[in-house]
Amino acid sequence: MFALLFMMKYDFNLQDLPVVAEKLLTEVSHKILLFYGEMGVGKTTLIKEIAKQLGVKGVINSPTFALVNEYKINNDKIYHFDFYRINKEEEAMDIGIEDYFFSDHWCLIEWPQKISNLLPTNSIKIELIKNNNGSRTLNIMPVK
Repeated sequence: MFALLFMMKYDFNLQDLPVVAEKLLTEVSHKILLFYGEMGVGKTTLIKEIAKQLGVKGVINSPTFALVNEYKINNDKIYHFDFYRINKEEEAMDIGIEDYFFSDHWCLIEWPQKISNLLPTNSIKIELIKNNNGSRTLNIMPVK
């Protein structure tokens, strides 16, 4: 992986998702990916494709109620977080979020704005936008 120094932008449709996930994985420099976007924009769908491309076999579910799901892949792990339902950052602290961040495993985080004060700077911000024609725009940028 190489350092992402500037913003990357991709416009895509659902059938392009595997290609977009592959491009995203080749562009990122860190394993902590922060997924921003409105409800229903496709954050979980994109994360499922990323996890599949990283080697997850079987069903990949959203951790809406559990807050985190763990998937084992070849010589690594993926932690998929969904912080939509938390009310305070302390709830993330209670599950040991710092341990996850410093584990050197993949951390794929939906609704990171709910824990904004806890996010590490070695993260990649991924913004999903739903366009009027039904396509999506994906903006990838380093967190500063």
